[in-house]
Amino acid sequence: MKNAETPVVKVVLYGAMSSLGSALMAELLRRQHEVIAILDDLTALAPRPRLRTKTGDLFDAERVKQSVAGSSAVICLLDAPGLPFNSEHVEKTIVPGPVEQVLAVDALIDGMQAANISRLFLVGDFDVLDDPEAEDSLQRHAAEEIREALQSCPLHWTLVNEPRGVPGLTIEHFSQISKSLEPGLAEPLERLARTAAGIADELRLNLHVGEHVDFVAASDA
Repeated sequence: MKNAETPVVKVVLYGAMSSLGSALMAELLRRQHEVIAILDDLTALAPRPRLRTKTGDLFDAERVKQSVAGSSAVICLLDAPGLPFNSEHVEKTIVPGPVEQVLAVDALIDGMQAANISRLFLVGDFDVLDDPEAEDSLQRHAAEEIREALQSCPLHWTLVNEPRGVPGLTIEHFSQISKSLEPGLAEPLERLARTAAGIADELRLNLHVGEHVDFVAASDA
């Protein structure tokens, strides 16, 4: 039960249908936070206490403003399939490429500023920022553009490296972690849950603002 004096933390989540999105929902709800998942399909998630769904468009600043209004923080998973955008011509399971990610972040920055929401966690393929020899020059250029855009805006942002996900993992996997898991699921579940807990800790303690972080255990390196 939540203490009456405990402030309500409302977190807007873009990318809820990914494996990390599922881990984040489970972790945030476990901490008694409210989660607003921005989706194209409002029936994609089963009803749960403190979990709401809203429609939105990550590539339109005005829609972002409407989606995030009244929240405490925003978490956006740039590599997640099924990110919400208002288009009948794009496959809903598509993962945005580097160019689309830059456009999404621009709209996110503008929309959050318009709604006076300052705390942003941006999760994506940002490990390329630490590797000048990375083969994917387009992704590195996009990551650099995103970082520059954030550095020139007033938002309190944190860049987080995207952990490797596993298709098909849902919030149920993280809400009731069983000892009789399917073969090979224990390690990715632990890795994703650790990243979700790290982001939730950063949100609570307001750490690493304006920084680039990675939630990788020494044994994973």
